[in-house]
Amino acid sequence: MNKSNIHYILLILLGISLWSCKAEDDFPGLEYAPNMYHSVPYAPLSQITNKDAGQWLSNREDGLGEYYNSNPHNPHNMNMRPPVPNTIKRTENGFLPYRIHKDSVEYAGRVLVNPYDSSAEVLATGKELYTVYCGACHGETGQGDGLVGKVFMGVPAYNVGRVRDLPQGQIFHTITYGRGRMMSHASQVDIDERWKIARYVQLLQNQN
Repeated sequence: MNKSNIHYILLILLGISLWSCKAEDDFPGLEYAPNMYHSVPYAPLSQITNKDAGQWLSNREDGLGEYYNSNPHNPHNMNMRPPVPNTIKRTENGFLPYRIHKDSVEYAGRVLVNPYDSSAEVLATGKELYTVYCGACHGETGQGDGLVGKVFMGVPAYNVGRVRDLPQGQIFHTITYGRGRMMSHASQVDIDERWKIARYVQLLQNQN
């Protein structure tokens, strides 16, 4: 087979490839593993109301297309609905969003009360969270001798000086907003977890 024949064959294959990419009205083409990017459950940020969308590859028992994902039980077949007016989101334990200003750390220490007691379960969870999020700086026993604390130095021990007497609310507030070189951890631990960490820190404050 000479080179000219090979060129003709390649051109034919290229033409077939381009033609196969053309979408028809009744068959817009195939997708590899469509369930990887077309959600089977109701997707809140995706709204496909065409009941025949993806009909050519659907095996749904309800006869709808593979890509149809609207919720027929909501107005306008919407998947995501706005919250009821004037409602405020709470955590699963009923905590409201934390609104005390970041500069009011002493005020937080006076008015906030830890909703958790010093039960073994609370302390165990608090210790686990503390180890993950706080131990690198404050150290395993709260002496400021974590791996990061040794490098940057100046991390206070929990059981010495004024830090020993910090109230629970002030510890919670500091975890929420950060203070000094310590950055906010609000995006890493939720309100419920912050209170449990604060309860465990209290245990470290009282150690000899």
